[in-house]
Amino acid sequence: MAPNDSEADDLRTGRRKAARYVVPVTVVGVAAATIGLVPALAASGDPDLPKITAQQLIEKIAKSDVQQLSGTVKVSTDLGLPNLGGLESGLASGVAGGGDGSSADPMSKLPELASGTHTLRVAADGEDRQKVSLIESAAEYSLIHNGKDVWGYDSKSNEVFHGTAADGGEKHRDEVPATPKDFADEALKAVDDTTSVKVDGTAQVAGRDAYKLVIEPKHASGTTVGAISIAVDAKTGLPLKFTLTPASGGAAVVDAGFTQVSFAKPAASTFDFTPPKGAKVTEEKDAAKDVTKDAERKAGPDRQFHEPGASHKDPAESGPKVLGKGWNSIAVIDTGNKGGIPSSSGKGDLSGFLGSLGDQVSGKFGKGTVFSTRLVNALITDNGKVYVGAVTKDTLVKAANTGQ
Repeated sequence: MAPNDSEADDLRTGRRKAARYVVPVTVVGVAAATIGLVPALAASGDPDLPKITAQQLIEKIAKSDVQQLSGTVKVSTDLGLPNLGGLESGLASGVAGGGDGSSADPMSKLPELASGTHTLRVAADGEDRQKVSLIESAAEYSLIHNGKDVWGYDSKSNEVFHGTAADGGEKHRDEVPATPKDFADEALKAVDDTTSVKVDGTAQVAGRDAYKLVIEPKHASGTTVGAISIAVDAKTGLPLKFTLTPASGGAAVVDAGFTQVSFAKPAASTFDFTPPKGAKVTEEKDAAKDVTKDAERKAGPDRQFHEPGASHKDPAESGPKVLGKGWNSIAVIDTGNKGGIPSSSGKGDLSGFLGSLGDQVSGKFGKGTVFSTRLVNALITDNGKVYVGAVTKDTLVKAANTGQ
């Protein structure tokens, strides 16, 4: 029996939650979510600002209440991922919820931010109005929240995605990290004694005076994170630039910063949107139903999502189990799929190709494949478990060997 609308929503929500553990910019938050407070005074530098401790600067970020702004953000991501060519578009549509999903769905844009350099235009006017536009060479994608409506528009395909602003629009705003504050919030969610935090001088970002907050693991063993630097606006406390460098050295893995910013009230017309003539419009509720139908079709007659008297639970709904502490935290997801790497995405056999991108490992847990980047590593075991975190390959294998 097919799921009802409520179950379809749950399924779609579960898929979105699961996708967040695949997208590297989100795992950055898991890796950097523990911060110990080490008092430090701002060093002399340019501009010359009053001295401040790390504790005071973190409190300044927490108290920042910028409601109105507009500007341009440059986001560069270098995870060292291989060039997947045309496969990237297939993976993007899969994250969005299946091959029948709209290219204007915000989830279809997440993989694009996982590599390369992108320019974003952002604007905000309180909690009810935000706009983020991804500027491409010959096209533009915009995500607009205006009151109860959330619109996604892809000019390249002339497709529109329309949803409602659940919980004040937080769900949709969180799906596409757009500003340094989005990244900084993930890094400052919790504090403990695994991390050193200090103020390391001052800087100018987008014409604004800023303090530089530097976050580093106290004990680097096991983690792939080298350091996180956050440039904090001296006047408003808003993060203006976020840079994450790997323990292995070299270029930053994530570098997101304003190149231009204004705190004036944006024009009301900034947040107006009407679907262009001839555009294909997909409603969020309809997209959820399409996801469910597509998943049931692929599952086959012997694997229905919900049957009378049987319990149904998407593995993503319960969330991952977390092993370790601080920078060595590892998310463990039990997919329930035996046999390791999925053999097909609906577009042909992928197991051989994907397997060639990883390293084969074995241990007390059995056998599996480790996929590595400059920051995030993931171990997929043949018993259906996925271990992922900003930790080394050896740390993942050790975690799997514990049998947890």
